[in-house]
Amino acid sequence: MYRDPVESLEPLHHRQAAIRTLRVGMIGIGTVGSGTFRVLARNRADIAARAGRSIELVMVAARNLERAAGIVGDSVALTADAMHVATHPDVDVVVEVAGGTGPARDWVLTAIAHGKHVVTANKALLAVHGAEIFAAAREKGVIVAYEGAVAVSIPIIKALREGLAANRIEWVAGIINGTTNFILSKMRDEGLDFAAALAQAQALGYAEADPSFDIEGIDAAHKLTLLAANAFGMPLRFADAQVEGITALQGVDVACAEQLGYRIKLLGVARRQAAGVELRVQPVLVPAAHLMAQVNGSMNAVMVKSDAAGLTMYYGAGAGSEQTASAVIADLVDVARLDGVHAAQHVPHLGVHAHATNALAVLPRAAVHTSHYLRVPVHALDQIQTIAASLAERKVPVRQVALAAERPGVGPQVLVLTGPVEQGALDLAVHALQARAEVAGPVTTLRVESLEG
Repeated sequence: MYRDPVESLEPLHHRQAAIRTLRVGMIGIGTVGSGTFRVLARNRADIAARAGRSIELVMVAARNLERAAGIVGDSVALTADAMHVATHPDVDVVVEVAGGTGPARDWVLTAIAHGKHVVTANKALLAVHGAEIFAAAREKGVIVAYEGAVAVSIPIIKALREGLAANRIEWVAGIINGTTNFILSKMRDEGLDFAAALAQAQALGYAEADPSFDIEGIDAAHKLTLLAANAFGMPLRFADAQVEGITALQGVDVACAEQLGYRIKLLGVARRQAAGVELRVQPVLVPAAHLMAQVNGSMNAVMVKSDAAGLTMYYGAGAGSEQTASAVIADLVDVARLDGVHAAQHVPHLGVHAHATNALAVLPRAAVHTSHYLRVPVHALDQIQTIAASLAERKVPVRQVALAAERPGVGPQVLVLTGPVEQGALDLAVHALQARAEVAGPVTTLRVESLEG
């Protein structure tokens, strides 16, 4: 029987009006928390239209209640007890943006035990305790969403789980730490050494007073762990990642890379191989003409190689209050849409990835197979062929050999680009090279990534 369109839409309208507001409790009101409050308030109508219901911040836990009141006013209940937020019956979803891995674990697990969904931007928490957290969420049938924990404004988790859902992912590589990318950009553009570039990053607020997590590669490794779990369906394996930061990187290598047509970036790489998965963070040489080499300052970028879509690349801000808030609120919209549906449909949840039984092994460092850059200090300029021959004797494929351009205070240097070779074989060749009389100092080695399809 024919039904008038207006009449048929009317019940749907009433049903939508009856959907109650998603009530949010937030733990932490610092940089990310305050940004989340501002964006929720400013874009309230647009967010509700996209989520299909209103999303309202009803409670905030903060150490400094006076400061928190200055941010949220009197429209939001305040408490100094984070557990009060995690257990309150009027809170549907807990947003954890306080950071850390100790108390945050307890807050999140308590919220899950009370049947609450969780949104977090805390990559360290998930990298270290994610297996336990996701198992608890799966048992309770709630969502744990974490887009803001990986690449800030870049929706890379949604891209991997939804946009590329039809694909077998072959590799993921990314510049996923804004602080180190800013430092490397300054070292290249202004010729600064590492210490001077770090001091500038700290002065501008890009680096913390204690920047260890960033410059040692730990922050990037936390994020890479989550990327690999989503890309390959493997458990969170942060403890097995190979992590090398940029603290030992010298300005001479940044300049030599430029001379050879490359730029140095701190890259997180997760690559599927027959024997397992490469899971590594380290400074690498990227061809200067490659899009990834053009990612400068504090920006982030992630490239994904998959079998059907081919190469795709995602670019955006790698830090910032409202930039991270954008990802946090996108997760809240997912929660608003999915709340009440079967747990298996909870897209932000790792799902099967959190308890894969056919877990891929993480390849040891010695088994990683890449091209390399070597900088070899020598006593005399005429020893370039001797260096190349020494490497060839050890079955290291030599693709290019050059003399480094002269620089004040730096003696003769031979630059070598190798073809692909296992790290273990290269290490033995470098050890033998280091013992030669022609070599005047420590040999520097860095991996080279072509990032080709």
